Amino acid sequence: MKLLDKIDLVVNQTGTVKIVPQESDDLWLLYNLITPGDVVSSETTRKVHLESSNKSTPASRVKLTLHLKVTCRDFHKDSSTLRVQGRNLDANPYVPQGAFHSFTLEINKALEIRKKVWGCGDVEALRESAEKVSCSEGDVVAVIMQRGHAEIYLLGKGVTTLCSKIEGSSSSTGGRKGASSLKGTWNVFFREVFGSITKHVDFKVVKSMVIASNGSTKDEFRRFLLSEAKRLRIKSIEDNKSRILVVGLECTNKGNNNNDHLKEVFGDTTVMNSIKDSKVGLEIRALRELWDMVCSNSDRACYGPKSVESAQEMRAIETLLITDELYRSNEIGIRQKYERLVKSVKESGGKALVYSSMHVLAQQLQQLTGVAAILRFPLPDLEEQDSN
Repeated sequence: MKLLDKIDLVVNQTGTVKIVPQESDDLWLLYNLITPGDVVSSETTRKVHLESSNKSTPASRVKLTLHLKVTCRDFHKDSSTLRVQGRNLDANPYVPQGAFHSFTLEINKALEIRKKVWGCGDVEALRESAEKVSCSEGDVVAVIMQRGHAEIYLLGKGVTTLCSKIEGSSSSTGGRKGASSLKGTWNVFFREVFGSITKHVDFKVVKSMVIASNGSTKDEFRRFLLSEAKRLRIKSIEDNKSRILVVGLECTNKGNNNNDHLKEVFGDTTVMNSIKDSKVGLEIRALRELWDMVCSNSDRACYGPKSVESAQEMRAIETLLITDELYRSNEIGIRQKYERLVKSVKESGGKALVYSSMHVLAQQLQQLTGVAAILRFPLPDLEEQDSN
């Protein structure tokens, strides 16, 4: 999310923010952020009939900026678009004041949001999203490779983001060509991946880069990466070669779920040791620790709204884990409930980790109702809370 103005919002007060969503996850955030009664302003088009002596003159579209007092909004997951509907607040030649209108919020299209009251969670969500300006600003970059295909992921701030997808030519996956021709095609593909990495990865921020594949592809590409960095005198790569790791995968067929590949990457001991002090390392380690406790029926773990709330009443939560579908729910009551829970956990000295549905291990947390906790001390009596 790009902020066009410095965030000058005060919790529980009126304020306006000008922003530009830069990825589909930003639109999902806006869907949860914008509520009926807010004023959203954006440039849109409207079909109008211009005055003419010729009554058969067809309608034409004109550009205009509208300020809508929101009545409803709809997020379309498949197309990652957000449609906002509401009443027009300002009179103009084409849309009467008070008339209903709608527009679609899109990636890279500026908008303005004005709220009578900004909640603590809203302000924090905006700040966190604004800090994630580009793919270079994350803890770990994972490069999942196959012959003729590569995907570059950023992991950080509770989110797994696909930064780039590179498709080589069909000849790079095999075919009846000579060895020299195949080698040349292979190098072209490697250069495309190399170019995408230099565009997205900033080693001043990124803790580690992991190159993963089955077979020898990962090792070949690491050698190519370091060779090109030396040839082009890219010191940021040369000086950080110890932070460029390789991991073997059992299978990298295109039909496989790449989330499974990422789980395999972060199941590697060397990788986890290299990122143990990073935020993404903390998130993965906490979720695994919770999962292990749940599977072993430990009394130091609980999940489900009632059990977690009861544990917090006793100030027993050491680490709260929650999905953003709950923490940033479009249901105001649910959202306020979990905002209060997160705030309470932090005030009592605990940690609160919010996981996006795009996080590499989020599915495990969703299987535990979306909210769970690691406890400071055992609470065996919580076991039946959510079954009653």
